[in-house]
Amino acid sequence: MANEPDNLEPASWHRFFAIESNNLAWSLAARASRSPEETARLLDAAHAASFHWRIAGNELNIMRADTLLAEVHALAGFGQSARRLADEVRDFFLARPTDDWELALVHTIHAHASYAAGDSKAHRASYLAAREAIAGIADDEDRQIVLETFDQVPEPADGNLTGQPANR
Repeated sequence: MANEPDNLEPASWHRFFAIESNNLAWSLAARASRSPEETARLLDAAHAASFHWRIAGNELNIMRADTLLAEVHALAGFGQSARRLADEVRDFFLARPTDDWELALVHTIHAHASYAAGDSKAHRASYLAAREAIAGIADDEDRQIVLETFDQVPEPADGNLTGQPANR
């Protein structure tokens, strides 16, 4: 649990609740399976984190909240909203210097959102980009954290993970 603010400033409390909601949502998202009640709690926590970051955070905090929302919407089967969020997040992070782990996470979540939206071509392209980016993560702990999310993304249906067109 984050340290509770020692003041009555609304921004301090919004930041506190953003962190708490964010951490809860990521812990629920990391589970291999969830009950319908847990999925509802996951959605609530991700949306709460986003709400509070939009008040107390900077642009990076807000985009990271949208990254979480894209993943949560994909997990809940809300393909269109997941894809819209993932597209915005990917555009943001690809246009700026981005840490290796975050770039891998963005590709991972874009792959998951594309899968949830039924876009097999984008799913495959982002899945392969995520695999390549994960291999490039320098820190082992960061790689393991990203792999928790990547392991929930279904593989492309054609099974061809070489990046080359499948032989037909």
